[in-house]
Amino acid sequence: MGLDVTGRYRYPAPDPSWLQRHVEDVIDPDLPIVDAHHHLWVEHESPYLLDEITADVADGHRIDATVFVQAHYGYDLNAPAHLAPAGETRKVAAIAAAARAGGVTTRIAAGIVGFVDLTLGDLVDDALDAHQAAADGAFCGVRHSVSNDPAFPDGIVIRPAPAHLLSNAAYRSGLGKVAARGLTYDAMLYQVQLPELTAMARALPELQIVLDHIGCILGIGPYAGQRDETFRVWRRDMAALAACPNVVVKLGGFGMIITGATWHERPVPPSSVELADAWRPYIETCVELFGAKRCLFESNFPVDKAMYSYRTLWNAFKRLAAGASDDEKTALFSATAATAYRLNLAKAAPVALTHREMANG
Repeated sequence: MGLDVTGRYRYPAPDPSWLQRHVEDVIDPDLPIVDAHHHLWVEHESPYLLDEITADVADGHRIDATVFVQAHYGYDLNAPAHLAPAGETRKVAAIAAAARAGGVTTRIAAGIVGFVDLTLGDLVDDALDAHQAAADGAFCGVRHSVSNDPAFPDGIVIRPAPAHLLSNAAYRSGLGKVAARGLTYDAMLYQVQLPELTAMARALPELQIVLDHIGCILGIGPYAGQRDETFRVWRRDMAALAACPNVVVKLGGFGMIITGATWHERPVPPSSVELADAWRPYIETCVELFGAKRCLFESNFPVDKAMYSYRTLWNAFKRLAAGASDDEKTALFSATAATAYRLNLAKAAPVALTHREMANG
């Protein structure tokens, strides 16, 4: 599965030639979509930047807009540590502007979720100011991962966050500053931490919370081969979380290797039928518990791109939503994301960038 020298899991790099071994027709190509979660970065010496995301969103589905979520890319290493992550926001805003200037019809990074260390007290406000100044109006939320599982004391992909960060007084103070600005909090954690998120959501009812990747159900290490029991516990904890009206849940992230995904080891990529069948219990449970208006689909690209193509992914989601009403489909594919992130999806005029600005972006 790809452990590195630190003993942590590494995401496999996407293989374009392998992905081309299975190509499908697009299902319902006119359905408006907001891709609620993707990254931009350079990993494995392989970029996923303007050219790559533009190719994906133009591959048949109607992607009206996307939401970028922090990925430790492009930090300003010359800035003070608490302001360095605003460099990522600045670069992503430049990529979004370049997309508009190039006539890309999708609103790339219509929303930008950045990293802020929420434990830094008064410095949190300075960091939020820096992101908002850098984002060209697109800064909509914060993600400061709290991912920690006692079965992986050295972390899984990255080093673990301190245990019980969601109940930490300084962290909650930072969350209060996020809420006061009308920003959204993206909750990145593992399944065992869902009760901690529920307690925090109850304590901060004014905070809009988006749970990433349905709570990130692990399927490696001691969780391998424990699918039924893991599902039972996850469903129980998600039911408690669903009672918090300030929480919505992202449906996706199933291609992360830490979930136990191994599609990339096959000679041919999976079809959207296979993916829909595999994901159905989780998607249907989330919609049952939260309702369609509190669920939103995400690509989690390019992480999930190692397992399946963008076209196949959205086909799978459309298969899963085939029995939903028109209003429910609108919520799942676009409206919930637009509401949760307070997106302005009005078409912006193209922005003319100089070659220097584009190079510096």
